[in-house]
Amino acid sequence: MLKYLTLRNIRRIYSVFFFFLFIFLVGITDFRNMRGYEVSLFLELDPLIAVSTLLTSWTLYKGMAFSLFIIIGTFFFGRFFCSWVCPMGILNQWTSHFFNKRRLSEDFKVNAYRSSYRLKYYILAVLLVLALFGTLQTGLFDPIAIITRSAAIALYPALNYWNDGLYLNKPVFHGGIFIALLFLAIIFANRFLTRFWCRTLCPLGALLGILSAMSVLKIWRDVDKCTDCQKCLQYCQGGCDPHSNLMASECHVCMNCIEQCPEGALHYGLPKAVSSIHTPIDVNRRRLIESAVAGAFLFPMMRSVVTSQTIPQHSVIRPPGSIPEEDFLRRCIKCGECIRVCPTNVLQPAILEAGLEGIWTPILINKIGYCEHNCVLCSHVCPTGAIVPLTVEKKIGKPPFQKPVKIGTAFYDRGRCLPWAMNIECIVCEEVCPTSPKAIWFQTVEIKQRDGKKKLLKQPYLDTDLCIGCGICENKCPVRDQPAIRVTSIGETRSRNNQMILGD
Repeated sequence: MLKYLTLRNIRRIYSVFFFFLFIFLVGITDFRNMRGYEVSLFLELDPLIAVSTLLTSWTLYKGMAFSLFIIIGTFFFGRFFCSWVCPMGILNQWTSHFFNKRRLSEDFKVNAYRSSYRLKYYILAVLLVLALFGTLQTGLFDPIAIITRSAAIALYPALNYWNDGLYLNKPVFHGGIFIALLFLAIIFANRFLTRFWCRTLCPLGALLGILSAMSVLKIWRDVDKCTDCQKCLQYCQGGCDPHSNLMASECHVCMNCIEQCPEGALHYGLPKAVSSIHTPIDVNRRRLIESAVAGAFLFPMMRSVVTSQTIPQHSVIRPPGSIPEEDFLRRCIKCGECIRVCPTNVLQPAILEAGLEGIWTPILINKIGYCEHNCVLCSHVCPTGAIVPLTVEKKIGKPPFQKPVKIGTAFYDRGRCLPWAMNIECIVCEEVCPTSPKAIWFQTVEIKQRDGKKKLLKQPYLDTDLCIGCGICENKCPVRDQPAIRVTSIGETRSRNNQMILGD
């Protein structure tokens, strides 16, 4: 039994455990007995998210403290996160293994180090420079954010399409096909190169590679025993050249090379007198500087356009509990956690409604759903504090709170409203309005119809002081294509400027 208890087999057990733990947390549909840090655990373990949000806001949100476990662990054990914990890395490795059945000689060639692996360090440089200037785009490339967003917006809706019992209405997502195609492209790239994303493009891997170059424990090669047979390359997950001067920054600590070595020339731990030296991080300093400069030039270009930050946008309605837009864009990593837990499917990934900076950040599209009056789930799963935790009492303005949280204001289009434009009786919007007293009220008027007959009709009005912008009136309006009552972002509690009447 003990002969099977090798480091590689332990790594395999841990990788399976963490992958299915991620699947379990992402797949939870009932959050009433869960706490936010449990369902967003992997995002809070992510050092790249912690560093990026620290640079953009100069504060470390409380959940991000978990990332210290990975940072400290990397200093001691090397880049273990990529093959032991990271669900994206584990999935890439599995797909690479099952869909790449090559001859032994081909494995040696594919798993040898390539200069293209430098690209992830240049991507990391661009993202960190942008974060330093105040725009957070890490979520576009971070592997944990990618797989979380893809699971929430692409994978689970696709699986639930065939399940009639899980959802009363099957979830649909705005622009979800682009997220799905990106995820499939990352997985399909493993057909051509083992762990293509992890080795070539992953900025989190680059950050951990920098830290692991200084790790205490590493894989070492005994130069006296090594016969340079290169069998260690056959299943190397990082492509780190273990048969020569191993590159610790690329090593995923998968332990495969140790198991494959017929001479026992490789060991994990502290160096011996006969151990070979390690190759330093392979980056071109000029390219690295160019990448940083490119990030510095990209920032003003992104800010020199009309966005939800420069000018309030009517269609950018943020979830309740969202912080002011400028700070929101500095914290939101586009992970899709809030979108995933929304019970009515109203939260959707933005495309360009909030500008390029706001791509895939959450917005409300009320034609698809509405903000449930007593629901605060989205505020409890945000890992970075872009949405602060709310209680139901605070959201609806129940004492001791003075006012409810307002995310927008509804407006009537009288040219499309049935009682106003067509003299047809309709009271749907007033019936579904959840506020107390109701924000929608009626005035009964006598209407003279075309044939000369008179008719008593209730015409709806809106009290903007009571309206909270939940969008249920827009969602339930019987005028389906473009509802006769629509919610815009104006009047939102989080903004002092996006108001109909500015205060003193």
